[in-house]
This record gives sequence, structure tokens and C-alpha cells, in this order.
Amino acid sequence: MKEEGGKLRSWVVLGLEFFKMQERVFRKLLELARAGVPIRTHSGKVEKGDIFVALPGTRVDGAQYIPQALERGAAYVVTSSLPAEVKSREKIIIHPHPARALGELARAYFGTENLKAKIIGITGTNGKTTTTYLLEHLLGENGFKAGVIGTVSYRWSGKEFMADMTTPDCLRLHHLLSQMGRDGVDFVCMEVSSHALDQDRVAGIDFDYAVFTNLTQDHLDYHPDLEDYFQAKAKLFRSQNSRQPHAIINGDDIFGKRLKKIALNPLCYGLGEGCANAAFANDLIATSVLDSRHGLKFECKFKDRQWRISSSLIGRFNVYNLLAASGVGLKLGMGEAELKVLEHFQGVPGRLQRIHNKKGFNIFIDYAHTPDALENVCKTLKSVFDRLIVLFGCGGNRDKAKRPLMGEAVAGYADLAVITSDNPRYEEPDAIIRDILPGIKGRVEIEIEPDRKKAIKLAISRMAEDSAGADTIANTVLLIAGKGHEDYQEIKGKKFPFHDGRVVEEIIDAFDY
Repeated sequence: MKEEGGKLRSWVVLGLEFFKMQERVFRKLLELARAGVPIRTHSGKVEKGDIFVALPGTRVDGAQYIPQALERGAAYVVTSSLPAEVKSREKIIIHPHPARALGELARAYFGTENLKAKIIGITGTNGKTTTTYLLEHLLGENGFKAGVIGTVSYRWSGKEFMADMTTPDCLRLHHLLSQMGRDGVDFVCMEVSSHALDQDRVAGIDFDYAVFTNLTQDHLDYHPDLEDYFQAKAKLFRSQNSRQPHAIINGDDIFGKRLKKIALNPLCYGLGEGCANAAFANDLIATSVLDSRHGLKFECKFKDRQWRISSSLIGRFNVYNLLAASGVGLKLGMGEAELKVLEHFQGVPGRLQRIHNKKGFNIFIDYAHTPDALENVCKTLKSVFDRLIVLFGCGGNRDKAKRPLMGEAVAGYADLAVITSDNPRYEEPDAIIRDILPGIKGRVEIEIEPDRKKAIKLAISRMAEDSAGADTIANTVLLIAGKGHEDYQEIKGKKFPFHDGRVVEEIIDAFDY
């Protein structure tokens, strides 16, 4: 037994020495990255002398491509596992978390470890995009240079690139941040998705402020359950690189209540359900909310300060978005005068965006593609219009469990539902529609048209039939939900040009009624 114990201690000592050696080599890699040695995650792009990081993916393990990277001349490989065919370990650095190692290398290579810009991360199921736009407006109107990384685009200082992912991959992200830093950006407003947090795509980034909007069912094709989804979001509020961001949290959200227990110096905001009591006397509260088809009006209370906000945005959910942006402003030391510039914000492309047309029809497009978001926007429009027509579908190859819930969300408010395709991807539109029907059938009048353009024409035709007089036109509204700002429809692996707003304009221009 004594001899076995000695062997065990020997193995432990050897293990510790091995990892200490690996740490020393990794520190050398950081110096090489600072000196300009390129970092690669795609083995096919490796050139002689590069550092290759083998990322363990959800479908493919990058470790499989280590032989190819070495063959192409990689000077070093960072991995958590090694294929059996790789005999020499001379160029191999074992790291328990390659994605985090990539973040450290990226911040060294791109210089983001010395970034002067403050980074504001916004996470949550709904409201991320609107909140980033509001923050961009708030900061810009108060004399700061703001950059945005989000669902619609990556933009700063007159430059704009269409987004292919809400939160880009780690190397692209650090590259964007370094460009913003060189261009003198003061604040970066970044949408941070649960996928990005779970996959450590934001590794190596020092967040100064973290905003939580809400959490409802979404992405359960990726996350096994809501708890896993929440834990991914919560990572944004924990310490990163020995720094914990200041938190701005929706105190009315059940997950927000949990989050504030781990957050640093949280400022909670809300309509009072989770804020208006002695325990949260220093939080930001909206009262006397007036929501009409012309916009929002409400009172803001923070400590001993009080001011009024009037906005052209409609919907109580936009009160939360305005409060989230105001909360960040308060954290930055802004006063009522600086926060009042939010009143001039005109809206976000594809987020409850009114499509002006020559017939004067009330037509809105919205990105709502979760049950909660769809219910919120339906509830908003139904509260200010008498008759609501909703056109919607569900994305293919995504969380199937939410499809009947989307139907339920519409059934609670719509007078007519037009069910169609969203981005069917590799699924058949008819199959997706069948999944929606149990939540809506028998509860509201339904029209089914899988072709989205034909469905929009059908919805406008029904709107025209219903709108015999000026008063009826004024009191009927059509919501086209699910795609918002998107300018494509994804079918069988291809993206075809399609923008709901432009299709509406085209149909109305050609419509004879």
C-alpha cells in the first residue's frame, strides 16, 4: 500500500510538472501572438509558422484537423486532445479549454488586452437589438463615439458590415474590437448570445457593463433546457479575466431576480413588480405608463430623481428597453438631461417597424420569433387597434417545441392568422405549419399559405376587404412577424432575396382594389 501511495504521489507530481511546463510554453505563445504570429482555427488556412487552435465544436472536433495543420507548417498547436496518428508532441500544447486559450491569444494578437473603449454586453432572449440601438443613440447624442456588434450589423464611425452572426466568432470579434479601438470608439455596445457565451466566443473580452433584458423559451434545440440556457446567459455577469462587469438587470424577470444575486453592484429596472419595494429603493422604476398607437409616455424614478419620457416607440416591452438603456446611462453618471435624448430615437429596422404605404394601411414588420416576443407584439398592437391580422411562421431545423406555443401566442390576440413560411431551411414548410396548428386551430380564423410572398398578398387582400371605410382602415392593423430586418429567405441551404417590408411595398404598388 505504501509503495502504491508513493507511485500515486509520483504521478501527481509528474502531472503538475507537465501542466506547469505547458503553461510556460503557452506564455511563450502569447508573446509570439503579441509579436504578430497569426492565430488560426481553420486548418486549411494555416501557413508556415502559424499557431493553430483546435476547437472542440458541437458537430466537429477541431482536433481531427491537427495532422493537416502540422502538415501545412503550424509552429504550435493548442488542443485539449490529440489524435492517435500524431506521434510527436513537440509542437503540441495541451490546454483544458482551447476556446478560452483562443480568447487569450486573440487579445494578445489584436491588442484588445489594452483596449481603451468600454464594452457593454447585452444579453437576454428579447430586446437585445433594440437596446443596443438605444444605447448607440444615447451615447452618440451625448458626444461619445459608439460602436455596435449585433444581429443587424457591425458598425462604427461611418463603417458598417452586415452581420452574419449576432455575436461573431472569437477571432473576428477581437479584430472588430481592435479596429474600433484604432478609430477612437469610446463605447462598444455588443449583443451577446447564449451560443457565444456557451462556446466561449467572447473569451478574452473584458466587459465593463452587462445588461440582462429577460429570458423566455428559445434555442432549446441547442440548450437541453431553460436552466442550461440561463446558466449560459449568467456567464456574462461573472468574472472574466479577473474583472466582473457592473450589472444592469430587468428586476421584473424571474431569471433577473436570480441573476442579481451573483452580479456586481446591480442596478435593477422594471415596472415595479420586482423593484418597487424597500429592498430595491435605489433601482430604476417606470410608473404611469401610457401606451398608444402614437407612442409611449411614462415617469422614471431613480433614488430621489424623477423625470418623464415620451417616445415614438410603442409597446410596454419597449418601456423595458428604454429603461435598460437608461440604466446604463445612470451607471455612466448621466443625468436627466442626458437621458432625455432617448425621446428622439426613431426605432430599429425590423422591430415593430411601420411600413408606410400609399393606401395608409397600418402594416408593421417585426423580428419576433419566440412565443414571448410574438405575444408581446400582438398584445401591444391589439391594445391600440381594434382588429389584428397576424402573418407568421416558424424557422425550420430549430426548436420544434415552441411552434405550437407561437400559435398560442397569436391565438390570444389575433382576429385572423395567416400561417406561412419563415426560414424553412431544410424542413418542408407544410410540416412546420402542422406543428404550429395544435396551438391555434379552433381558436381564431386561419388562412394557410406556405409561400410567404403569396401569404403577404393574401393578408393585404383580406385587410383591403375588411377596410371598407376610413375609420375601419385606421382601426385595422397587419403584423408580419418573424423576419424583421432580414433581407433573405433560407430554403434548402440557399438564401434567396426577400425582405418583408419591400415585398409589402411591391404588392401594394401593384394591387388593384
